[in-house]
Amino acid sequence: MGPTASGKTDVAVSLCKRFPFDIVSVDSALVYRGMDIGTAKPDAETLQRAPHRLIDIRDPEESYSAGDFVRDAWHEIDQIHAAGRVPLLVGGTMMYFRALTEGIAELPDANLETRAAIDSEARAKGWPAMHARLAEVDPDAAARIKPNDKQRIQRALEVWLTSGRPLSEWQQHTGPLRHDVGFHKVALQLEPRKLLHERIEQRLAHMLEQGFLSEVRQLMARPGLGRDAASMRAVGYRQIWAHLAGDHSLEEGRYRALVATRQLAKRQITWLRSETELNCFDPLEAATIDDISAFACASIFQA
Repeated sequence: MGPTASGKTDVAVSLCKRFPFDIVSVDSALVYRGMDIGTAKPDAETLQRAPHRLIDIRDPEESYSAGDFVRDAWHEIDQIHAAGRVPLLVGGTMMYFRALTEGIAELPDANLETRAAIDSEARAKGWPAMHARLAEVDPDAAARIKPNDKQRIQRALEVWLTSGRPLSEWQQHTGPLRHDVGFHKVALQLEPRKLLHERIEQRLAHMLEQGFLSEVRQLMARPGLGRDAASMRAVGYRQIWAHLAGDHSLEEGRYRALVATRQLAKRQITWLRSETELNCFDPLEAATIDDISAFACASIFQA
């Protein structure tokens, strides 16, 4: 695990050279086809050397949930074990890690008709008004969700409207956990925070040089894809889309993307602090790969 731009892919690929690891991506944006530059998706050469499972499995018009991830991840994990190898889960979508290791509430399936009705009402009244409506039917969920968090407000209202039960009630009951698999948690953490911010800025500049704007233009041209799609809520894409739509200048879009990515990193770091039995390593230390390898030998391959 680790915040964005901490070097997770490089470390994972290096570990695959030393151990019988197969990588399973734990990233809510890498699942989408055609979103390569802005997600820092591993290039073809890297994927040839170290294939990643759960990459490019959805079109950007489609949704992908934590429940979808848990189902897909267990399928890949079981296949890897059956081949006599070890799954290496790699990514920064902390909610996916938590859902896999601690269980997830089994929620009602998405209902496109209900979502469309919620979106139509939101366009007329605004999302703060929808948040107020949520507070009336599910005050516990509303207390955790910000008034401008469209995606989570929409989902909470959708669950209530389709099931008649509030989301907070559903979330009190998690699905069955697997007890036949153990997890060993490794996190990449950079200190001071300034180093991570510098890497984030350098990576965004590289993305723009590599054609990030052209990638978003191609996505905007897809007839079934709008800026409110779940895939387009990924950091960077939303801000560049807004620039290309004429909402603000490229410089403003770049700045907003940078701020959003830093905020994402902050949330990821906060989440990591709440993890138990976490083994932390500095990816910039020369001996990091050796240190993580020694940890793997002691904890996974000791038998």
